[in-house]
Amino acid sequence: MTSARERLNRMRSEGASQEEAFALFDSLEAADSPGMLDLWRGSEIATGHPLEGLLTVSGWYGKQFDSAEHVHPLVFQKKNGDLYAVNPIWIPMNLPFDKIPRGPIRPAMTLARPFVRTRKSAARLRQIEYRGTVSAAMVYDHKDIIDVFRKVDEDTRFAVMDVKSLNSDKSYFFVLERMRGKAFRP
Repeated sequence: MTSARERLNRMRSEGASQEEAFALFDSLEAADSPGMLDLWRGSEIATGHPLEGLLTVSGWYGKQFDSAEHVHPLVFQKKNGDLYAVNPIWIPMNLPFDKIPRGPIRPAMTLARPFVRTRKSAARLRQIEYRGTVSAAMVYDHKDIIDVFRKVDEDTRFAVMDVKSLNSDKSYFFVLERMRGKAFRP
C-alpha cells in the first residue's frame, strides 16, 4: 500500500489529474487550526489549473499563520532570501492566467514590491466543511478565496484553493511544509 506521503511526492514530481489530487485530498485526515500556526513553505501540484506556475515564478514562498485572526496568505521571498508579505487585494483573479507569459513575472514582482508589500494580516483561520470534512481553512479578508487544508503528517499539509470568481472548472492544489523556528516579522 502506498502511503499518503509517497502519493504526494509522486504528484509533486509528476503532476496529477484533478481526480487523483482530490482522491488523495479526500483520503487525508482533517487539519486542526491550532496545528497550522507557524511559517509554511509552499509548492504547487500540477493538475492543469490556469494559475499553475505563476506563484512559483513570482517568488512565492508560502504562508504564515500567526493566530486564528492574523494570517499572511502570500509570503514571498526576495532573491537574497528575505521574506515579505503581499497584500492579496492587488492580485486580480479574473485574468486569463493560462495566457500570461511566465518570464516577466519575477521582475514585475520586484518592481511592484513597494506597492504590494504589507505588514498587516490579510486572512483568518477557521474550521470549515469542504467535501464532507470539517478542516482548517484560510479565509481571505478581501477575496472570495478559501484555502482548505488536510493533514499529511505533523509538518505537511495538502491544500486546495476554492475561488468563487475564478472562471475555471479546475481546482488549484498545493503543499505546505512547516518551517519550524523560521517565522518572519512582516
